[in-house]
Order: sequence, then C-alpha cells, then structure tokens
Amino acid sequence: MTSPLHTLALIPARGGSKSIPRKNILPFAGHPLIAWSIAAGCAADTVTRVVVSTDDEEIAAVAREYGAETPFMRPAEHSQDNTTDLPVFLHALEWLAEHEGYSPDIVVQLRPTSPFRRLWHIDEAVKALAARPEADACRTVIVPFQNPFKMWTIGDDGLMQPLIRDTGFAEPYNMPRQSLQDVYWQTGYVDAVWSRTVLEQKSMTGKTILPLVIDPGDWVDIDSPDDWRRAERLFIEGVITEEALGYTVAKA
Repeated sequence: MTSPLHTLALIPARGGSKSIPRKNILPFAGHPLIAWSIAAGCAADTVTRVVVSTDDEEIAAVAREYGAETPFMRPAEHSQDNTTDLPVFLHALEWLAEHEGYSPDIVVQLRPTSPFRRLWHIDEAVKALAARPEADACRTVIVPFQNPFKMWTIGDDGLMQPLIRDTGFAEPYNMPRQSLQDVYWQTGYVDAVWSRTVLEQKSMTGKTILPLVIDPGDWVDIDSPDDWRRAERLFIEGVITEEALGYTVAKA
C-alpha cells in the first residue's frame, strides 16, 4: 500500500569521511556503499522521492547512476566533521521549498553506513508516524546487548559511580537483568520525522518519538574498516541476502 503522504528519503553523504576515506562510493559487496541505501529508498512503497545531500560531485554522480536525485549541492559549512544532522536537513527542506515549491510531509533519513536495513524498516516507520500525527518522529530501536543500568562512570577521585541512579532500586547494578526496566538503543537505520518537526521545532526528533523495535540481528552499522569487512562478509557468505532485504541493488 502506498502512503497518501509525500515522503522524502534523504540520504546524507558528504565527501570528507575520515574513518574510511571515500567510504560512500567505495565498492561494498559489488556496489558503492551509498547504492544500498538508495535502492532501499527507491523500493519502499511509502517513499515518493529519494534525494542525496552531498558536497561531493563524484558522490552525486554515483547517486544519480543508482536512481537518486541530486537537485542541489550541500554547502561546505554543512559538510564539516562536526556537522550534525539538523542543518543538513534544514538546508535540504528549505532549498526544495524555495527552488521547486516542494514540501514533503515526512522526511526519512537513510544513512549510507547502514546498508542492510530491511525494506519493512522504512515502510513501517513511515506508516507508524502517519498513523500517529500527534507524534513528532519515529526511530528504529533494538534491545541493546548491554544494559545501561549496569554501566558506570569513573570520577576524578578514581571511584566508580553508576551511570543511572534514579531507578527505583537501591543497587540496580546488582539486580538481575530481568528485574530491570526495559531499555532500547537507537540504531540509526531509519529516522522518520514530520517535516514540520524539523522546520518549526528545529529538531530531528521533536519531543514525542515513536519506537519501531527491530531484531538486534538485523542491525549492522559500518563505522570502521573492521565493521566494513565483517558486514561485507555477511553478504558474500549468504548470511544476508537481497531477498531478505526486500530489494535489489542495481544501476537505474
């Protein structure tokens, strides 16, 4: 079922990656890394447009080869190492409104470093947000591998202090995991947000956020060369397949 709303999939991909230089267009399991996110966005029933925001002409050319649009180049001031998501999305939404008169209802962030998101991750996040218009955003989350109630900080005096203190338990770090409150980790696979949340609240999430809980086994994120090798091996060895993802990666 196609969403009646206009949903923009925005893929941020600057050229100045430090951990893995040029990672967005390096070959990953047979295709540039960014192509996997483009393919997912193009295949999603709920997505009506796929745009790549980049400051790099080579990335833009590759993005177009795989079916994404690059109607603008991202300004250098929004392409620094410390640039957060918000100015990137504000620039894209404001540029599209000013130059094309285009204003999507929902914008979905698809990070290139998450190449193995399932198609249903996108569609269900958009549908969940569309069904709850009073919410500001929807994010994919998993049950984390480690419980933060058992995490610590170390003070200047060298002594440990529990990271979370207000739990209802005197010593949560000594409680069995099953007795502690359920917690969730945001994966960054899919962030679906009303455009009005970005433009009016100047926020990527707002204050009311819906969860889309996914299987921890679905989560593969690439932040380092070791991550890259492990993730690529999952596909080469058939642990993850295009059939399981719900789409095929190919040039347009």
